[in-house]
Amino acid sequence: MKYNYKIIIEYDGSNYVGWQFQNNGISIQEKIEKKIKKILKKKIKIIAAGRTDKGVHALGQCAHFFVEEKIKDIKKFLKTINFFLSKDLITIKKIQLMKINFHARFSAKERIYQYVIVNREGDLVLDKKRAWLIRKKLDLKLLKKGGKILEGKHDYSTFRSASCSALSPLKKINYVKVNKNGEKIYIKFSSKSFLQNQVRSMVGCLHHLSSGKWSLKKFRENFKSKKRQNCAPPAPASGLYLVEIKY
Repeated sequence: MKYNYKIIIEYDGSNYVGWQFQNNGISIQEKIEKKIKKILKKKIKIIAAGRTDKGVHALGQCAHFFVEEKIKDIKKFLKTINFFLSKDLITIKKIQLMKINFHARFSAKERIYQYVIVNREGDLVLDKKRAWLIRKKLDLKLLKKGGKILEGKHDYSTFRSASCSALSPLKKINYVKVNKNGEKIYIKFSSKSFLQNQVRSMVGCLHHLSSGKWSLKKFRENFKSKKRQNCAPPAPASGLYLVEIKY
């Protein structure tokens, strides 16, 4: 008999090559799988809701894995695995037994990402590798207007990475919310799914708009062109967080 467990994960992606196993460095997936194997004495594979890129963080990444024997003590398992992960800047926030047909990726109905910008002159200290420092003052009104343009169902080819494997560039963005708290600007994106590099590319274009490099007309034209060459340089990975997966 198989048992299906869902885990919610928080991690600092600064020192990792991303979520997925790669030959050029250590991944989040590799770290967690090794720790689970150490506890359960069996090799298992965990499947995530989204494959975050190198340097991207997560507050609520979701993954699942199958085991042949039921985990007898969930609290003990959680405590043990987090002890093993304590030096890796990874923690398992929750573990839950699910129905056998639950799939972290394919069962997801909404993915929420947040991008964090620190808009000030001084260098980053506490938020180094966890935000994008922009020294030039950004126009918050333009940032919000640009966000509204991105909402809805569109062809997002302008923001699509050349290595993206999605079958279609058509996606629906439920909302783009822009909030400012002191020096920090938070841009939150909601969609069932995103193209590879889409969020960072959109933030890069919003930066061009709100810093005065592009007019609102230029921003809209580049978006509607569906041409990758018209995209601004993508925002750094350090400011991007996978916040939550909804099912």
